[in-house]
Parts: sequence; C-alpha cells; structure tokens
Amino acid sequence: MRLERIGPNRWRLQGTKSGVAEAVVYLSPKLRQSLEEEEALQQLAHAATLPGVVSPVVGMPDLHTGFGLPIGGVMATRIEDGIISAGAVGMDINCGVRLVTTGLLAREVPRAILEQLLAAILKRVPTGIGKKSRHLDLRHGFLEEVALRGAAAMVAKGFGYQEDLNRIEEGGCLAGARLAAVSREAVARADQLATLGGGNHFIELSVVDEVYAPETARAWGIMPGELTVLIHTGSRGFGHQICTDYSKLMQQAAKRYGIHLPTAGLACAPIGSAEGQDYLAAMACACNFAFANRQLITADVREAFLEVLGPHRTLRDALGPRPLPLLYDVAHNIAKEEEHGGRCLLVHRKGATRALPPGHPANPQEYRQTGHPAIIPGSMGTASYVVVGTPATAETYHSVNHGAGRVLSRAAARKTISREEFEQSMGDVLVTCPDYRQLLDEAPSAYKDVEEVVETLAAIGLTRKVLRLRPLAVIKGEGGEG
Repeated sequence: MRLERIGPNRWRLQGTKSGVAEAVVYLSPKLRQSLEEEEALQQLAHAATLPGVVSPVVGMPDLHTGFGLPIGGVMATRIEDGIISAGAVGMDINCGVRLVTTGLLAREVPRAILEQLLAAILKRVPTGIGKKSRHLDLRHGFLEEVALRGAAAMVAKGFGYQEDLNRIEEGGCLAGARLAAVSREAVARADQLATLGGGNHFIELSVVDEVYAPETARAWGIMPGELTVLIHTGSRGFGHQICTDYSKLMQQAAKRYGIHLPTAGLACAPIGSAEGQDYLAAMACACNFAFANRQLITADVREAFLEVLGPHRTLRDALGPRPLPLLYDVAHNIAKEEEHGGRCLLVHRKGATRALPPGHPANPQEYRQTGHPAIIPGSMGTASYVVVGTPATAETYHSVNHGAGRVLSRAAARKTISREEFEQSMGDVLVTCPDYRQLLDEAPSAYKDVEEVVETLAAIGLTRKVLRLRPLAVIKGEGGEG
C-alpha cells in the first residue's frame, strides 16, 4: 500500500479500487517515516470496500494492526444502506478511560502514601484476566439493570454521585440495549464488574505537570500540580464474548445478504437487518456494562482514598465533601448513530475517541463552551494528555486518537525488551506487579512516542492540548486483554 501526501500530516491511501471509499491516515513526517504497518493500511483499504461506507475511512496517528478494522480506525456507514461490523468496533466493547480529580497537590502526597493508596485500591479492584468481582451482590441477578442503565444503575445503588452521569459519554448509558440479544455464554461472563483486566488496562495516579490552556483548565476545576486518577478498562469478558458471538454470526449473515467480505475480521450485516439490529442491542449492553464497570471502580478508588487519607487530616480535608469528582469518561471501542455533514451515519470508532468541539450541541451542558475533555492515555511510564477537539475534527467524524499505539507486538516486546531497558524507561514510577517479565509487553518502548502522536493532530489544528499528566504510580493486571 502506498501513501500519498495530501496536506500537512495527512496522507491518502493509494491502491484502493475505484468506486470505493477513500482512506486517509493522519501521520507526522516522523511517524510516516517509521510506519511499518502494511497490514493496518490493508485493513483500512478493506474497510473502504464494505457496502455503504462513507469517504473517508480514517486512520489515526496511533494506527496499528487489529482484528478487522485496525486499532486507530474510524469508519462511518450510511444508515439507510450501510453495514455494522462487530470487528470494526472491537473485542473489548467500550474499552474507555476516565479521569478523576482529587483536589490534592501531588507534591503534598508522600511516596509512602502513594504506596498505601495502591495497596488499598488493589484490595478492592481485582486485576488480571478472568478475575471476578469482589462485590458479591453484583455478580448475579443485577445484569439486566446494568445492561439497560449503565452507570446510572451503579449511582442508584450508591456507587457515585448523580453529577457523575453528566460527565460520561452518552450520560453513561447507550440507548437501545436489549439483553435478549446477548448469548448465554456472554451472560455467564458478566460477573466481572469492578475488575480491571489485563493487557493495556490500568489505574494510574498522575500529576498535572503541564497546563497548555489555563482558561479551559480553570473552567474544568483543574489546577497545575494536581494529583489525578486515570482508570482504563472496558466490558471485560462480557463484551469480548459478544464480539466473538456476533463476528461468527455476521460471517454467515454476510453470505445470505450477498456481501463480499475482504477478511473474516470485517464480518458484517446490514444495519437494518435482524442480525445488525441484534448486534447493536447486544453492543449497547456491553457498552453499558463497561460504563458501570468504570463507575464501580471509581467508587472503590474513592473509598480507598478515604481509608488511606483518613488519619491525615490536612489531606482528608482537601478532598472536600464529595471526594474525587469525575472530570470525564470517554469510550474508544464503540459504534454510534451520529449526524455528520447533515447526514445520519453509524460511526465505528475502534481505538479512537470522540472529541466534540466547543459549541457542539452533543457536548454535555457543562462542557458546551469548552468542548468536552478527550483523554489520551500514554503507555505505562509515559505521559498522558487531555485535549479538546476543534471544528476541524469534522473531517475525522469528530474523532481523535485514543493513545500512543503499539510499535511492537506483545510477543516481540517480551522477546526484545530487557529488564534494564524496562526499569530505565519506568524511572521512579511505582508499579504494583512484582515480576517485571509480566509487564514487558506494556513497556513504554513497545509503544509509539505519545508526544509525537498527540502533536500530529494538534499541529494541524484538529485538537487543542489542555493538560499533560505524568505518571506517579500504576496498577496493571497480568495477562493479555480481557
């Protein structure tokens, strides 16, 4: 596949057949020079051939190979004659990230207390693949409420504040969920609320070490040097099973509807078909499960802070009467019906985050003037960013990258990254895992340079940087995704 430069940090993918959608990739010259993602580019080209796909299919600066659509891919399809693809949403449905503030200055929180906070969070939030919720009363019998109401189901049970719901994409509940569209196998894996999982999922204590847009930061109530908490996880085994189930069903459905599939990973069905509507209903259940999962983890983190800081009156008082307010929660594996350019489209974002500009009517009311925060976590040991979209994001369906993006596969990272390289890259960041070998596939050198990735869109005016967060302490789970 060949890329043709069509503007600053913009490249058109050549070699696609005439009559299909174009594919556009956003890369800085440095990222373009180092790009070794022939398979990811081929996946974009394949997506462009599907029925009802609108130009362009978009590749983000963190683009890398995925299942079906590449991670860092955005694909929009027409509602009236387009398709929905489970693989273009991803295995971890509504994998997403939320940023919680504390009101504490990081310099006033000693390292010993950070260690206590990590221990108190780990006591409450299981990590690693296959782990079950420690909230025994939520393991069974509560799934339908979670699937239909999302984060609101958690708030109703006392796990959070009502105002949290105003600071979550879709208010923490994607409409159209129907549990009957979910298989028994997926329901059996729905006992993982308030669990982190493995892979790139994490809980991170960070410090706001740079503020690029002081007025916006003040409007959000963020101060320089503040201690913050990032929570990155998704729908766990529940969503993974839903994607697995519907990828198989859609392979069969595509044959019945006469749809040519370029790859099995892009198995799809017409949006209006029974299979398409069932998947959208099941996907909404998984989205809501993930919103509820992050909401419950947030409640556990709040409780951990209160426990640890209780004996430290100055720090406890600084938390205020409603500790650890949520700044925002965004999804980055999701498909949603949205209006773009006067047309109603189904936008698949896989490893991409929505970033609505100031004034956009779909912003939550309190972010209408600034644009909502779009959170871009870096790799373990490197910085994360909070940005806002500008009106120019209309060209990407109001989407931005969701992270740094891998440069090494998990297997390659485990083979090539040494202990010395890993420890040097982590510096003085506290990490919970006792065996560094279990984290090599998440080492900073397995990822692209997040500074370069974020600057790719900022330099051409698609985003405006607001905050830079530097990690202080990280909780990771063992094992792969899920």
